[in-house]
Amino acid sequence: MTRSSSKLARILFGLLAYISLAIGLIAIVVPGLPTTEFILLAAWAATKSSPRLSAWLENHRLFGPILGNWRNGKIVARRAKVSATVSMLLCAGLMWVTLDHGWPVYLAIAGMGLGNLWIWSRPESAPQPA
Repeated sequence: MTRSSSKLARILFGLLAYISLAIGLIAIVVPGLPTTEFILLAAWAATKSSPRLSAWLENHRLFGPILGNWRNGKIVARRAKVSATVSMLLCAGLMWVTLDHGWPVYLAIAGMGLGNLWIWSRPESAPQPA
């Protein structure tokens, strides 16, 4: 992965990286917000803008293994899948109980459902050689 050559592109990728990282950090404590996806996006954008941020993410005790698993076969650990599912179910239930049942609620729950299907479609371990 190489840094982008345009200064504007590096700035935009840097903004995307830091914003995605911030959302990913917030998602750790906010049910229904996916952490892994935002960390993956932050790492991708950081490789195009900031070697320092990229190295920090890859060496982080929490994010490093997630990024390593993703690079080694698009793997999402079962623990992350279960955590994402539980947080989305809690968030969907909270929305269902506390908000008016309009299209925004249905859209949010459908989005969480699709995100959950995608997460569970990812492998949990590297394929074994034959």
